[in-house]
Amino acid sequence: MPSLLQRRLQCYIALILGDMLAILASFAATGYLYLAYYGLHSSLVLAQALLPVFLTVAFYNGAYSMKALVDTSFALTRVALAVLISSTGVVFIAFYLRSSQEFSRLAFTAGSVGALFCVMWVRLQMRALVRWRCGAAVLNELVIDDGGPPVKLAAGFHVSARAFGLEPRLNDPHALDRIGLVLRNADRVIVSTPEDRRAAWAIILRGANVDGEVIDETVGKLFATGARRTAGVGLLQVSVGPLALRDQLTKRGFDLLVAAIGLLVLSPLLLAVALAIKLDDRGPVFFVQRRVGRGNCFFNMIKFRSMSASREGTDGTRSTARQDKRVTRVGRWIRRSSIDELPQLFNVLRGDMSLVGPRPHAIGSQAGEKLFWEVDSRYWQRHALRPGLTGLAQIRGLRGATECEQDLASRLNADLEYLNGWSLWRDLWIIVMTFRVVVHDRAY
Repeated sequence: MPSLLQRRLQCYIALILGDMLAILASFAATGYLYLAYYGLHSSLVLAQALLPVFLTVAFYNGAYSMKALVDTSFALTRVALAVLISSTGVVFIAFYLRSSQEFSRLAFTAGSVGALFCVMWVRLQMRALVRWRCGAAVLNELVIDDGGPPVKLAAGFHVSARAFGLEPRLNDPHALDRIGLVLRNADRVIVSTPEDRRAAWAIILRGANVDGEVIDETVGKLFATGARRTAGVGLLQVSVGPLALRDQLTKRGFDLLVAAIGLLVLSPLLLAVALAIKLDDRGPVFFVQRRVGRGNCFFNMIKFRSMSASREGTDGTRSTARQDKRVTRVGRWIRRSSIDELPQLFNVLRGDMSLVGPRPHAIGSQAGEKLFWEVDSRYWQRHALRPGLTGLAQIRGLRGATECEQDLASRLNADLEYLNGWSLWRDLWIIVMTFRVVVHDRAY
């Protein structure tokens, strides 16, 4: 394998020089257009003040990292953030030093905006340089097949241990030398070998100055995401909370704010619906059912009652069918318009639910002839977050009765997709998109 270390270093230097030239060119162009030669000189002075701050931020936020060489969107995002943060920092420094009167604010603003677009354009052009010097992978990845489970890397090198005579014999320096020659210039090595040889390979990889990995089927069976050693034992990490503390606080604060405002604004509608239900058949206004919530713990979910009080199902075994005789006149209208779900805003305030998340299911809910968790063992993973009034599955039209196993499978895949990439902006997008499916033909 050719060594890519020096080539990656060349790419890093090229990125640094390209970013610097883009910033200098942007400030020079905007200064000259604004005040001709005087503006050119003053703008270059501003650029020189900006560059040290920009480079410091860029180094710390990963704009010159391995990921920046591989991932174009990551590189563009990081370098753009570096420009914005450094520009803001220079403005604050100038303000506190009382030197903001010594330069043109318009020239600095125009130069900063131009620099933002220029560095992003330069980064896009640099993709060709990175591919030319390092190839598509940027890293040299080597897979050694020593009789273990098969593994394929599209851009990696593959070596048969038997064909190359590679034996992990720790008492044979010549065998280790042969392995070392094969590993030369490798950045990452994956070894697929039987269990009784993994320990020897692990020792060899630790002394090879590479990122080494040994395939273990247990990791796949347990869906492990990491490993560590503590108190003399090895541990596989099989779960991790989907949200960091800051994200949890953000999501909960958003839920409380929107739920409180929603209840206040919708209170006339809620009172009118409650009165209509009461006048329809004199039964209770609300239907309370035990559902599975966060952490697979039960909670009581509140809905407007849409069925005759004497015919309601409490365990969810029997799904509502089209033209179901249990549904009342008012119930049919509030179900079709999803108004029956609005009392769950109280569940949001109590902390049982969230505005956006996997929809909570009743204990006895079935897909076809099977209980939900009997269809797919991943079902319980969807409860890592609070259940929601709406979710990714709902805006995709995956709602209503689960008449077959595929109905549940599609919803489960959407729920797990939501768990793997939470952001406040996506919650806002899901809420907005929910208004398009409030009325749907599967609400019966």
